[in-house]
Amino acid sequence: MTGKYVSDSYTEQVQILSQSTLNGYNRLFGGRLMQWIDVLAAVVARRHSNRNVTTAAVDNLRFEGPAYANETIVLCGRVTYTGRTSMEICVETYVEELSGEKRLINVAYLVMVALDEHEHPTPVPPLIPRTPEEQREWEAGRERTRLRKQRRAQ
Repeated sequence: MTGKYVSDSYTEQVQILSQSTLNGYNRLFGGRLMQWIDVLAAVVARRHSNRNVTTAAVDNLRFEGPAYANETIVLCGRVTYTGRTSMEICVETYVEELSGEKRLINVAYLVMVALDEHEHPTPVPPLIPRTPEEQREWEAGRERTRLRKQRRAQ
């Protein structure tokens, strides 16, 4: 199976925060952000695998700061590691200021599994890291995968 590059499936989503996305403190509702992250991760995984996918795990979801009404939110997703049928997706979420400057507010790692026409796991293309940063992410993803498997075995 021919490998793919990180850039082949890189995806961004942009939102402007409105009342329907805020909690009682007029901040972005964490559950809404989690929904956006899951959808974006699925799009990235579908683009990488050319298959339907399902979320197998949310491995890490770290809130770094708040976002408020009328702010622009940018979610950036990319494949960081691939197994036989699974893909690790990193989604970073930023508040984009009117100046264009971005402030990180969330980092999430999700595991998506590619599905065949019978909804069974199916092989995915290997990831080909091109830059030193992509290679570091791939190595870290391999370690996170090892740790996930270790936790499941306990």
